[in-house]
Amino acid sequence: MLDCRELAKRLLKAEENHKAVSCITEKNPEFDIAMGYQVQNELVQLKKDQGHKILAYKMGITSQAKMKQMNINEPIYGYIFDYMNVPDEGELVIEDFIHPKVEAEIAFILGEDVEGPNMTMEEVLSKTEWVLPALEIIDSRYTDFIFKLPDVVADNTSAARVVFGKRRFRPNEYELDAIGVTMFTNGELRADGVSAAVLGNPANSVAVLANMLSHNGKGKIAKGSIILSGGITEAIMVNKGDSVTANYDGMGSVSFQVR
Repeated sequence: MLDCRELAKRLLKAEENHKAVSCITEKNPEFDIAMGYQVQNELVQLKKDQGHKILAYKMGITSQAKMKQMNINEPIYGYIFDYMNVPDEGELVIEDFIHPKVEAEIAFILGEDVEGPNMTMEEVLSKTEWVLPALEIIDSRYTDFIFKLPDVVADNTSAARVVFGKRRFRPNEYELDAIGVTMFTNGELRADGVSAAVLGNPANSVAVLANMLSHNGKGKIAKGSIILSGGITEAIMVNKGDSVTANYDGMGSVSFQVR
């Protein structure tokens, strides 16, 4: 019988020491997604025990192509903690990571509670107070960023840092499935995409999250909660000395430096 708490402690140590470990499924082929969420729950509790607070929910594997590739029918979710928050135009210290990557996203801030099991995109939009651009920095705790789906669930979906844009926008001011994004490193275009890449519309991602949390007995997403809806662009590697900027149609830009 696998000890989920010990597995969570191993992943936490890997994050704190900035040293990758082998994935859980490598020696435990029976390790499945349900077990992955059990380990994630333990990892979340360990972080709370350290005094950290959940800042946001995050969705992962939100592109239809990626889900088909991984043979799954729904995304995965995890949590962003307060210590992961980096100000727009702020700095990352490369030594704080193992092998960081960055992707561009749309974040939602709820004006009302959202609860499954039958949440829809339209309901999410009616209950969303603000949307804003964001950059998520992911950093798998597994060697060479190689893992299976249960592994990344256990690893809190590779959550590492987040940079939110300075400005918030009303969701009804935008076609949220048609926001174009371009991401540059040191002035060079590295990735681009359109927000429809996130389940057809990023609001669908929030609805799916609400329904998944309901199914897993975690209740509602409370008013005021922040949700990172998933990557619009592919994730690109981050290196020491990089200056990263993402431009969002009608929403300005978000950026950070790496030292």
